[in-house]
Amino acid sequence: MANMCPRKNAWPKLVRKNRDSAVSIIEKENKNVNAIVLKDGMPVTKDFRCNRVWIWVNKNKMVIRVLTIG
Repeated sequence: MANMCPRKNAWPKLVRKNRDSAVSIIEKENKNVNAIVLKDGMPVTKDFRCNRVWIWVNKNKMVIRVLTIG
């Protein structure tokens, strides 16, 4: 579904990066999205939105999943 959204929609190179760096990079590369940081395992809504990126982090605040719009 991410292909439905214009502009950059995935950031695979951010896995294992610091959450603050990831937020900064994502919001700089796609001004239409809000990066939302979540601890691994937290529940989220299932609706798809082109203006949202979930940033899944571990206890060390490092990105643990490939980040995509959704």
